Amino acid sequence: MSVDTATVRKVAGLARIAISDGEAEALVPELNNILGWIEQLQEVDTSSVEPMTAVIPSQLRLRDDLVTEGDIRDQVLANAPQAEHGFFAVPKVIE
Repeated sequence: MSVDTATVRKVAGLARIAISDGEAEALVPELNNILGWIEQLQEVDTSSVEPMTAVIPSQLRLRDDLVTEGDIRDQVLANAPQAEHGFFAVPKVIE
């Protein structure tokens, strides 16, 4: 695929970027180089590579779901800067 100045101007217009004619002409070889690298990457055989979500293998550290002591509202609210009627009080955000 090859990019010309008309394509660069079209993409700049879609992105709402104002560029001059000189800038558009300077971007043509740069974008063509980028597209060339993408074409090179598409030639790599990745059929035997499994998809991954991270570069390093990782596993979730799970813990047992145990029932702990509850009913400690007063201790939790002791950490609050301001509490009202047994709840955290926060400043009004929407008027």
